[in-house]
Amino acid sequence: MNRRLAVVLIAASVAVIIFARSRSYKHGEQPGTSLSIGNEVGAAAPQFELQVIDSNGKTLKLSDLKGKAVLLNFWATYCVPCKTEMPWLVKMQQQYGPQGLQIVGVTKDGDSEKIAAEFTRKMGINYPILAGSEKVEDSYGGIGGLPTTFFIDRSGKVVVRRLGQMKEEQIVDDIKKSLGQS
Repeated sequence: MNRRLAVVLIAASVAVIIFARSRSYKHGEQPGTSLSIGNEVGAAAPQFELQVIDSNGKTLKLSDLKGKAVLLNFWATYCVPCKTEMPWLVKMQQQYGPQGLQIVGVTKDGDSEKIAAEFTRKMGINYPILAGSEKVEDSYGGIGGLPTTFFIDRSGKVVVRRLGQMKEEQIVDDIKKSLGQS
């Protein structure tokens, strides 16, 4: 009886590991690489309305940003690669904002909006941070790892989706694509 239970537990563990890995690295791609899941790249970015952290209940809709290029970054305070990218995103919002870029962060910190708000103040974030939801994550094909970043062009179409920490130059290249500069 104990041997049978051990075999079942091992099989279940292997299944969980395989499922988690397939959610994190779709189609065998590595962190920081471009992902195209189904028809997501080239398709219209899914619409959303989420609460802006630390704003007394204000919300932001993707449609509010019509005509702008959008860098949509899913992140969390516990994510080390996310923390590495944030100063770059602050710099890029300053540099490319006047050209029509809007960076938007979506936190996966769940119920700890207070922690996310304190963290973003400490990091000097100069772009809106939204409280994430599973519904929005699912509409974007699922967020299997952090950071996950979508580059959306001025017409509202997803240009690039990236999983994992990117190099600063890669972010700049993808911003330029979403602005229609390359």
